[in-house]
This record gives sequence, C-alpha cells and structure tokens, in this order.
Amino acid sequence: MRGCVPRSRVILAAAVWLAAALPAAAAPQRVVSMNLCSDQLAMMLAAPGQLISVSSLAQDPRMSPMAEQAAAHTPNHGRAEEIYLMRPDLVIAGTYTPAATVAMLRRLGIRVETPPPAESFAAIRTEITRMGALLGREAAARDLLARFDADLDAARSPSRRGRAALYYANGFTSGPETLAGAILEAAGFDNIAADYGIATTTALPMELLVMARPDRLITGAKWPGQSQGEAILDHPALAALTPDGRHVTDRDWICGTPFVTRAIRSLE
Repeated sequence: MRGCVPRSRVILAAAVWLAAALPAAAAPQRVVSMNLCSDQLAMMLAAPGQLISVSSLAQDPRMSPMAEQAAAHTPNHGRAEEIYLMRPDLVIAGTYTPAATVAMLRRLGIRVETPPPAESFAAIRTEITRMGALLGREAAARDLLARFDADLDAARSPSRRGRAALYYANGFTSGPETLAGAILEAAGFDNIAADYGIATTTALPMELLVMARPDRLITGAKWPGQSQGEAILDHPALAALTPDGRHVTDRDWICGTPFVTRAIRSLE
C-alpha cells in the first residue's frame, strides 16, 4: 500500500536504535598480562589500577625497559592456577604461551587474548591499537601512536651508513622481514642477510659472515652461566672482524614496542 514503510526498513531502523541504546561494553577492570611484550604495552596504556599483574620477566632489568614500573605490579609466572586465583576479567597472553595454559583459563571462563609478536613498525602500530581496544583505552592508544610515529620519524637515519650483520647464539641471523632487520634499516644500514636471500631468522655460517665483511656487527647479549650456543660469539674470527668492538642488542630490541626507537638511536 502507498504510504506504508517497507518491513525491512522498520527492522533496520529498530536494529540501529537498539545498538545505540545499548551501553558500550565495559572496559575490563582486572587485567593480567603474562607476556613480556604485552606487559609493556599494557603498562603504557592501562588506567590506574586496571592492570593487576605482569609477567615476572617484566621486572627483570636485563629484559624489560620498564622493570621499574613493573615492580609496582604483582608478578606472575604464567601458571594457570595462580592467574585464576587473581580473578581477572581479561588475560593477555601471547602466541607462544603454552596452549594448555590458555585452554585451561578459557575452560574456567576467563577471557584470554593472544596477540602476535610485532615484527615490523606497522605491526607495532597495530598492536598499540589492539591493546587500546582490549583495555577500553582507545584515546590513550591514539596518543601513544602519535608519540611513537613522531619519535620514529626523528630516529630514522637520513643517510645510509654501510652494511651491517646481526649475529646471535648458535650462528643465527635476522633478515629484513624481522623486527631487528627493521631496526637496522631505519638506522641506515643494509642487512647482509639479504645478500644471501635470508628474509627472516635462520642460521648463517660464520664463513659467509666473515666473507661479507660488514661495516657493523650487532650480536645478541650474553647471559650469565655456560651456554655452548653463545660460545660462537667469542670466536676469534668475529674478534678479527670487529677490532674496534661490536654492538650488542639489549632490552630495547626484544619486543615490538615504542622502545625500538631507542634501539635505532643506539646504532648511531
């Protein structure tokens, strides 16, 4: 009939009205992070009192650039039982958190999110936005993004500085499609891993490293104790390759967070 509103429009209008009338999902009030990288983003973005626990690694100054801030939070050791007793309404784990732990927490009715590690600057931006949404702190995430973008632009080298190599325990290197590779590129270095068709992280024979004769060698940090895997970093060939010393990665290189800008500047 003329003048009648189609039924489909009535349903659509009702749905729009209902969506507008419903309250926004409440932000979580008791958040537990059990991953070193999510610890840092959560501490940067959480409202006061919202984040109740971070991983014990976050309090280790060798691995965490926010160890001092992390000391204000109860540490957890990634065990489902201890986390359940904290009565969280959100747990932020990681891609490599043991599947059994994640599954147990979910069976207990706890919301668990597992954001992936950020292996590029674009991925860091994505994870800042994701963390802001998880915590209901979108405005804080936008502010952090703006600061990160500005700091990253300021940290980038305007000129090329030569060729560099990344070399870790067990003879591994990282190519351009990794976070360490992105740090190298932003600092103005060409990654020798690309010369050998290496894009991600894999083993590089020392002979090829020496033959490449990089202008800068960046090695992994050595940890206390005995490790045969780290012994390769003491090889005389590496010492001869870098008579003026080498750069050692630190806690700013570990996670895809705004702290990577400090890693870029460290290569100046």
